[in-house]
Amino acid sequence: MALVNNINPTGPTTGETSAPAPPPATPPHPAKKPSRWGDCLPWAIALAVLLAIFAIWKFPSFKAQAELGSAYAARVGCSCRYVQGRSLESCQSDFVPGMDMVSLSEDPATRTVTGSVPLLASRSARYAGASGCLLRPEN
Repeated sequence: MALVNNINPTGPTTGETSAPAPPPATPPHPAKKPSRWGDCLPWAIALAVLLAIFAIWKFPSFKAQAELGSAYAARVGCSCRYVQGRSLESCQSDFVPGMDMVSLSEDPATRTVTGSVPLLASRSARYAGASGCLLRPEN
């Protein structure tokens, strides 16, 4: 025996249309717009504060290293330039590795070479004839 279906077919053959789908349920409140930073903003602020504290704590060490590096560069640069007679550009190849931030400049009138680390330190050495190059005292 065949199964009997008591539901009338709908569609183009019968001329009827199916019942419209119910509208989707709306949420009780509008969805919260996701922020650009999401939940990372408090962590980012905490990290920035920690980095600032670390930089303030280590600043005297950074400054001392910059002073030492600029004094070394001035002394080596002066000796290279005025004792050996080389160009100032070739003198920078004599620096030890890690002194990429130290730059040299010269004042030919006073025979002085200045080594400087931007925003941290600057030291000068002057050619003194038979005595070689002498670092100028700090101001």
